[in-house]
Amino acid sequence: MLTESTTLLILGGGPGGYVAAIRAAQLGIATVLIEGESLGGTCLNVGCIPSKALIHVADEFDKTRHFAANSPLGISVQSPVIDIAKTVQWKDGVVAKLTSGVALLLKKAGARVIKGFARIVDGKTVEVKPADGGDPWRIHCEHLLLATGSVATALPNLPFGGNVISSTEALSPATLPKRLVVVGAGYIGLELGIVYRKLGVEVAIVEAQPRLLPAYDEELTKPVAASLRQLGIEAHTGCTVRGLNAAGNAVRIRNLAGEERELPADRVLVAVGRKPRTEGWGLETLGLTMNGNAVQIDSQCRTSMRNVWAIGDLTGEPMLAHRAMAQGEMVAELIAGKRREFVPAAIPAVCYTDPEIVVVGLSPHEAEAAGLDIIHAHFPFAANGRSLTLESSSGFVRVVARRDNHLILGWQAVGRGVAELAAAFAQSLEMGACLEDVAHTIHAHPTLGEAVQETALRALGQAIHV
Repeated sequence: MLTESTTLLILGGGPGGYVAAIRAAQLGIATVLIEGESLGGTCLNVGCIPSKALIHVADEFDKTRHFAANSPLGISVQSPVIDIAKTVQWKDGVVAKLTSGVALLLKKAGARVIKGFARIVDGKTVEVKPADGGDPWRIHCEHLLLATGSVATALPNLPFGGNVISSTEALSPATLPKRLVVVGAGYIGLELGIVYRKLGVEVAIVEAQPRLLPAYDEELTKPVAASLRQLGIEAHTGCTVRGLNAAGNAVRIRNLAGEERELPADRVLVAVGRKPRTEGWGLETLGLTMNGNAVQIDSQCRTSMRNVWAIGDLTGEPMLAHRAMAQGEMVAELIAGKRREFVPAAIPAVCYTDPEIVVVGLSPHEAEAAGLDIIHAHFPFAANGRSLTLESSSGFVRVVARRDNHLILGWQAVGRGVAELAAAFAQSLEMGACLEDVAHTIHAHPTLGEAVQETALRALGQAIHV
């Protein structure tokens, strides 16, 4: 068996793994990255990027249908149709462009990429089986970085297969079903449910919790719930899934009162979450300390074994690509001898529903639960000129700050296009900004960002436009 050695060996070429490889190579560290499938991981191939591509297509198609129904903008078109095969082809083209770009960046930095499947022998040795079926070989390393990501969670009574699909299959449909049932009303389920509805599919969503998007506070989710009703999406909250009916063409659900009913379905999307990818590559041989089903790490992404590191979804929540990227960059710099620690003031999270939701830092409830004396305020997009020109008046921006010194603790927003406010929100927390810092910064007019300034002004009792 052939053997070779390297300083840093990375398992997984997703956002965390490839960023770690690029940064390490830039710093002169001999780096090998092993990826069995496509570079970019779940996010780039079957997650963040393709879902946003389909969201864009669905929005554009929905607009044209709106224009075909006597739009108040004075635009009219003939009744539009969707060619889903061409849509998927375009989406795949976007993904291919980005994955090839990642490969070029890795090559430019000097990181070696091996397409194959890894199995850990010990903390310093990994056996690699090439994806092309060639003979396996062993790679020895000084540092081992685990970045294997996550997988979709299945339901015992609704296993994947046939017409029961995960988000992966939902992002590459060969055809559009007439009726789709989505199990799980988190951000993945709602994003894809809205996409399919805008493409003309009848959609029903089932959620075990009492309301949609249970990870977000109710004030933020109300505009989304209203949008679902306007789109004609059925929402069945407080209901558990019992499985398919005998014919396999309907989902059996039960509400809190014990009443059962069937929801007709040509296709069923199970989107009840994701779990760390811990199986199939020999993780158990290391005997690492675990945190539930995730690998436990410290503030430098070190595991319980010396020179074995872990980043991204493998280490649990929040399972966000940008968290993994930041962790990967940090680990590379630590290995290079730099002083780093992963202690972000906040990690932004965006839900690309219609309307979008963005949260950074603490909500009012979270701050109060932590025993903090706070002030909070919100500014409605109904009073924002740019929002009205986008035919959108629902939603708001909300800020949370300490009462004594006005230090900003958190931002939340719901509305059209608010995802682009995430950078300003996160930056204000990282820089330790106070309400006055934001309120006295001149914001461009007319922009959605003005709502950020207006929210800070309102928290200070100096509201101008509301």
